[in-house]
Amino acid sequence: MEIKSNDFEHNKMMDAKFTCQGQDMSPQLIFENVPEGTKSMALSVIDPDAPGGNFIHWLIYNIPVGIKKILQGGPLPSGSMEVINDFGKREYGGPCPPSGTHRYFFTIYALDANNLHGLNKSNFTSEIKQHIIETAEIIGLYKKR
Repeated sequence: MEIKSNDFEHNKMMDAKFTCQGQDMSPQLIFENVPEGTKSMALSVIDPDAPGGNFIHWLIYNIPVGIKKILQGGPLPSGSMEVINDFGKREYGGPCPPSGTHRYFFTIYALDANNLHGLNKSNFTSEIKQHIIETAEIIGLYKKR
């Protein structure tokens, strides 16, 4: 399985328009080679370099299996569910590091279940982990200018 983007390259700097210093819009994401048996997908965007540890920028689940991409700025595919992130909102919250260059892990999960219910930022990882078939990630970098 693969996740990529036409908006940033793996382990390269992200454009400011995808951050708090720009339009704070989500980048385009492309999903390829989704494994056989996948019933739904989930996505997380996490900054492990935040002062308090993993900072959650975006969590989505129940992404329909036939979806090949999420467009820049959305909308999300019908049926997809967003979880309240560490900004206190459901939608994407872009990079906004207090200092230095941070890494932003965009991880796609192929799951053996669909129509998951009741996920929140506290249980997202443990609930998703029970259903993972395969994962893929792309890392974007950002430093405030």
